Amino acid sequence: MTSKPFGAAIYGCDGAHLTSDERAFFAKANPFGFILFDRNLEDHDQIRALTSDLRDTVGWAAPIFIDQEGGRVQRLRAPLATDWLPPLDHVTLLGDHAVDGMRLRYQIISHELTELGIDANCAPMLDIARPETHPFLRNRCYGSHLDQVVKIGRAVVEGHLSGGVFPVVKHIPGHGLAQMDSHLDLPRIDAPETTLTAIDFAAFAPFGDVAMGMTAHLVYTSLGETQPATTSASMIRRIREDLGFAGLLMTDDISMQALSGTVPERGAASMQAGCDVILHCNGDLEERIALMDRIGTMPPASQTRAEATLARRPTPEDVDIAALKAKLAELEQGRGA
Repeated sequence: MTSKPFGAAIYGCDGAHLTSDERAFFAKANPFGFILFDRNLEDHDQIRALTSDLRDTVGWAAPIFIDQEGGRVQRLRAPLATDWLPPLDHVTLLGDHAVDGMRLRYQIISHELTELGIDANCAPMLDIARPETHPFLRNRCYGSHLDQVVKIGRAVVEGHLSGGVFPVVKHIPGHGLAQMDSHLDLPRIDAPETTLTAIDFAAFAPFGDVAMGMTAHLVYTSLGETQPATTSASMIRRIREDLGFAGLLMTDDISMQALSGTVPERGAASMQAGCDVILHCNGDLEERIALMDRIGTMPPASQTRAEATLARRPTPEDVDIAALKAKLAELEQGRGA
């Protein structure tokens, strides 16, 4: 682990190989981690080299994140990794075997990630699906009932840890009521507090023990909020105190247009609200530098949470992936025990 304070960000990079300017920037910024997208992924050897190079820039084993939910939100596809149905479609196919099947699915995903040097995945997604949930989100959910989502979410956490990958629970405290795409607009939620507390927020309460979580870019107007949860001190306090989330709390991507202001202003507002680390997925090097200059390093409480998170880095179990895939196929065909 680094002896320097962690930079309060997780950064993306521009392409399949680092530029000299990127190397110099990452060495100076010492970010908590990195995140990969399609633009960074060509073949197995290139990805392994990139993940190694990213860690070399900071001089320690920084977490490397990806969005590998399956379905539409899947950065690695065949032949680099297994192609998957959208989560909700897979849950439907698995039927009564959904919990065991989804555990296997993310165990397989995690082993594929660790082979490439990737050790953090932005899943499980614990948002409760509704008929009116925006299409950008709906089939990424695990179900429309609290008990189902919690059970499958716990299985997804277990699958990740078994495969040696950090899970990241999202989108705290609940995105399922959104009828807008927060990549483009700011959803406003006017459901009564009783509904939010009993359903949407309740999905996250059992996951306070997970090492990392991600905020939602939503305004809960029914709670008297005027700012998105990501930049609202009262919502971050609710996540910590009412939902009991004790892990490292990162923002959803601050380049999403649900947030107002410049990227550095968004990052500063999120830090001031109580987020531990800023997720900056898209944008050029100049924008990353401006963000670094504005947010600096993690405050002491966040540094402590970051160190505690890294101390919990999971180790992949020695398993037969072919056997896991065969077992999953049995469950999909309704033949599992």
